[in-house]
Amino acid sequence: MDKIDNDDLTSGDLARYMTATDTLHYPWLLVQLRLKKLQEQRAELTPDEYVEALADVHQDLMQLGEWWIGREDTVF
Repeated sequence: MDKIDNDDLTSGDLARYMTATDTLHYPWLLVQLRLKKLQEQRAELTPDEYVEALADVHQDLMQLGEWWIGREDTVF
């Protein structure tokens, strides 16, 4: 399997992958989708808007905690 370069992956690609693999309910992938969308919108945002949006995503990521505990075999 070829390695996918994250720079080539769009938010649409990631959303289609999540739909195809029935992983739309995985919070860590939703965070990754939000980060990808934010990356795509960065040029349209002011620096303050970008930092605020990034801080919001970061806060949500930190609230996930140690979600992988007991799931290591299925998520890594």
